[in-house]
Amino acid sequence: MKRGVLRAFGIGTLALGIAIQFLPNGRHHTNPLMRVEPSWDSARTRELFMRACADCHSNETKWPWYSHVAPVSWFVQMHVDVGRAHLNLSRWSADMASDAGEVSSRIRRGDMPLRSYLLAHPEARLTASEKAELDRGLTATFRASATSTDFQSE
Repeated sequence: MKRGVLRAFGIGTLALGIAIQFLPNGRHHTNPLMRVEPSWDSARTRELFMRACADCHSNETKWPWYSHVAPVSWFVQMHVDVGRAHLNLSRWSADMASDAGEVSSRIRRGDMPLRSYLLAHPEARLTASEKAELDRGLTATFRASATSTDFQSE
């Protein structure tokens, strides 16, 4: 009796796992065209940003294999959508310069990159000195863009 219940549960779980693969949510993995990037204060700032932030805060998201498997795909898509909505450096505008303080404080507090992201992307883990370097570089990048008169628009 107990064995039959376990078997039925296992088959049901497998069937559910297969069925959810056909749900469209979390499947529109797109990388819109790059429009405008900020004028980075240095190549190092861009490198650190691309390593630790770009998957969620730019149009240059790398979609690993697991991002195509539900329910993980739903989680990944949601994080990218939310990240791009809050700050998308591929759609840079001078108005975003006002976000510099919030970005800096999130980096300093360790809120970004998200812990869940770091579990799957250990290469995005920044040392304390790299966090400080990224913080200074992004602040300089945002400040320079805010005061630039030769700013590119979308």
